[in-house]
Amino acid sequence: MITVKILALRHPERYAVRRMVLSTLNELHTQYPDLAVEIAEISDPSEIGKYALVLVLPSLVINEKLVCSGRFPSKDEVVAWLREALW
Repeated sequence: MITVKILALRHPERYAVRRMVLSTLNELHTQYPDLAVEIAEISDPSEIGKYALVLVLPSLVINEKLVCSGRFPSKDEVVAWLREALW
C-alpha cells in the first residue's frame, strides 16, 4: 500500500494535486492492477509543518517522504515517485 498525503492550506491547491495524482494512478493501474493507494488531504497548519515549511503552496508526501514542496508537480514526476514507492 502506498500512502499519499497532499498538503496545502487551501482547497484549490490540494484539488489540483489530487487530480494529477489520480490521473497518474489511472495510468499506472494498467501496469500494476493490484496497486493500492491511500490518499489524504491535509490542511491543518501544524500537521503540514511536520513535513514542509511551505503552507500555502502544495506539497506532496509519498510513504512519509516529502517528494515535492511549494509547487505543483508534473505528471512525469508523480509517475516516477509512485514507481519508486513500489519498490
